[in-house]
Amino acid sequence: MKLHADKPDSLAITSYGEGWVAVNGQRHAGSLVLASGGQLHPWGCERFEDLTSAHFEHLAGVMDEAPELVLFGSGSRLRFVRPALLQDLMARRIGVETMDSAAACRTFNILAGEGRRVVLALLM
Repeated sequence: MKLHADKPDSLAITSYGEGWVAVNGQRHAGSLVLASGGQLHPWGCERFEDLTSAHFEHLAGVMDEAPELVLFGSGSRLRFVRPALLQDLMARRIGVETMDSAAACRTFNILAGEGRRVVLALLM
């Protein structure tokens, strides 16, 4: 019997540190959006104070099929956005979880590995 290591079909966070994250070994220093469907692109917001509802509305359409859950990594510490900024996601019945960015990276890997439709939005 031959044994082969599973190779994930989606992108994964392979490491992270203060102000950066590596996706499948490639390091990124700016805020980004990562979806379990394989989409990766910059997120147009660098500071928590600059977040608007448009930043979150964009997340609903990142994947071909709507995500089940959006993970918001708020940076090095846990910070909750105003509920008004999340109205569009809530109206679409898309769950939102807020956590510090390190916890969001770990949670994304677990959920994506389970085959869940999840979008990670990270502030660096």
